[in-house]
Amino acid sequence: MIDGFVVIDKPAGITSHDVVSRVRRILGTRKVGHTGTLDPFATGVLPVAVNDGTKAIPFLDEGVKCYEALIQLGVATDTLDMTGTVLREKEFSAVSAHRLQEIFTRFTGPILQIPPMYSAIKQGGQPLYKLARMGQEVERAARPVEVHSIELLSFTPPFVAIRVVCSRGTYVRTLADDIGNVAGCGAALKELRRTASGPFEIGAAHTLEALECAVRDGELSSLCVTPSASLAHLQDLRLTDAGLTKVSFGRSPLSNEIVDSLDVATGEPPLVRLTHDNKLVAVALLSRGDEGLPQLVLKRVFI
Repeated sequence: MIDGFVVIDKPAGITSHDVVSRVRRILGTRKVGHTGTLDPFATGVLPVAVNDGTKAIPFLDEGVKCYEALIQLGVATDTLDMTGTVLREKEFSAVSAHRLQEIFTRFTGPILQIPPMYSAIKQGGQPLYKLARMGQEVERAARPVEVHSIELLSFTPPFVAIRVVCSRGTYVRTLADDIGNVAGCGAALKELRRTASGPFEIGAAHTLEALECAVRDGELSSLCVTPSASLAHLQDLRLTDAGLTKVSFGRSPLSNEIVDSLDVATGEPPLVRLTHDNKLVAVALLSRGDEGLPQLVLKRVFI
């Protein structure tokens, strides 16, 4: 059995939770979770944590996401995508590629977004989508997000294909709706494919069928991203044998039990990886202790 992440290329038509259920059945383990929920109609990168990989989820760096989206101009829906009910339609022939490029600049950089009603965000303890299904619409506070770039891939009216690089928490459905509103004709998201979520990219993604074949052929490990690799953004500190023993008992290692030097920079104490023989042993906080000396505080042990 593996410990780590399997990057699934989620198909359209099923929920992210459905993917987790399928992976549990395929691998025969209950300890499975996912990061970065995708809407049922969306496809692409869905990182699925298996066994000890679930322990690494809080320490992942998935702050940047990349999507390829197809927007349909001239229509507005209640869900902001084409799975919803059409609320209105409007002429879109005056919208040009040049005009779209101008509009994209308005939504590039730090922006405020109002989350869609059809989302899992809770208000008063109730997910917004449940309220929306009951015909209710509630006030939602705008949230700060960052759109790093919007690239026009193609324009065949009424369809606009774009590539979006953005921060976690950005709703591409809302972005499509906002673009349509500024264009004056309305717009809704028709297709959405996530091509990257932090360190997990579409080139390393596998279908559920490929996962089944890997299990059958005994090649499951070739599909796995190890916990250590998934946390490669953290500084790596190698433990001595004595340090490994100490951490295995849940005790923080001392400086002389670390192969690498402990350099504590000013500012927020960083998280670090503690490894032994290239295997992740723990995640720790590197800070200054008494007399300004560096100290490690264990946050999660993986052995």
